[in-house]
Amino acid sequence: MTPLPTGPALPRLLAIMARLRDPEHGCEWDVAQTFATIVPYTIEEAYEVADAIERGDMAALRDELGDLLLQVVFHARMAEEAGLFAFDDVAAAIADKLEYRHPHVFGDAPDDQSREQRWEQLKAREREARGATPALDGVAQALPALMRAEKLQKRAARVGFDWEDAEGPAAKVREELDELREATTEEERLAEAGDLLFAAVNAVRVYGIAPEEALRAANAKFERRFRAMEHLAVADGTPFADLPIARQEDLWQRVKAAE
Repeated sequence: MTPLPTGPALPRLLAIMARLRDPEHGCEWDVAQTFATIVPYTIEEAYEVADAIERGDMAALRDELGDLLLQVVFHARMAEEAGLFAFDDVAAAIADKLEYRHPHVFGDAPDDQSREQRWEQLKAREREARGATPALDGVAQALPALMRAEKLQKRAARVGFDWEDAEGPAAKVREELDELREATTEEERLAEAGDLLFAAVNAVRVYGIAPEEALRAANAKFERRFRAMEHLAVADGTPFADLPIARQEDLWQRVKAAE
């Protein structure tokens, strides 16, 4: 069996992946995988990268970035085996795209536009090159629902389907909340809850805030405060779950005021 390379890290990683996928000498689990079976791991690793960054854990970030890189290498290896493309093609494609999308850095274009203006012009050229396509084409189904809602709304806004000011989406949130209250069946409640969340994304988006980022921050804040409440309850001699709701609310306000 050909020994694995021991030199530069990337060629070594690619060689390890090729060995793992070898039908005769590889790993049974790795050989059995397909693009579809690997996708959940790819998504999970991206979130674990985000989690390490939020925690400020650089050692974990190094490890999680490695796990995410493995996903790219795995998909590229399977594509190479199928005669579709290889890792070098993936790297070359993103290198070409980066140069194309930064003409003020890699070309002669003047650096006299905002990032948003430059980005919209480049995307418009790409859409023109592909020919006329529906506005919502290309928004990935696998995105988290909150992020996908924002992208759908931004695509619609590009062609003029957007609110004139922030009051429009705010009023829509109130309307959808009323409709959720009035829903009488499980099916109606599900539909109205979805409409309410979609409207909330719109209400946040008009202020230039990424809803996914905002909700992640809110989740982290709630978790931090809740853990602090539990700690205070134990310090006072009573498990948090045994406290009446009024006392729990007192602890919440205490923790909130201390931040």
